[in-house]
Amino acid sequence: MSTVSRKREFTGWHMLAIMVSFFSLIIVVNLTMAFFARSSWTGFVVENTYVASQQFNEKAAEGRAQAALGWTSELVIANGTVSYRLKDKAGNVVTAKRATISFRRPAYASEDQEVVLTGRADGAMAAPVAVRDGQWIVEVHAEVGLEHPYRDTRRLKLVNGVIQ
Repeated sequence: MSTVSRKREFTGWHMLAIMVSFFSLIIVVNLTMAFFARSSWTGFVVENTYVASQQFNEKAAEGRAQAALGWTSELVIANGTVSYRLKDKAGNVVTAKRATISFRRPAYASEDQEVVLTGRADGAMAAPVAVRDGQWIVEVHAEVGLEHPYRDTRRLKLVNGVIQ
């Protein structure tokens, strides 16, 4: 007894099913990526770009004046505490009246936080902080008796709660 096997033909319906499946997969992947992109970072940088552009020269002049002071800063993050100290050219501690530190993630805003520092006996300012490991943009604003706050912005990486 012989069995006759019939070859299946590749028809237009098969091609249509393949094409619909392929493009459906592409659309699902694109929608998923768009959802994650939208939910992870708003893209918001400044409220009004025109106003920010008008303030650029003023901020640049402030930065040059600050750099001319020749001050150095020390930022330490360890054991759940952030500590910040400013020193003048002679190495003397510059006492700040008030200081805040903003922790921002480079790509999303969900973990951003601002910490107010309090003075310590050694001239440094410190506060408890809970930041996860990874990349951070840290911006310090210290009121030290100048016309404008002393600004210090750094991009750093935390590993096991310590700056690398």
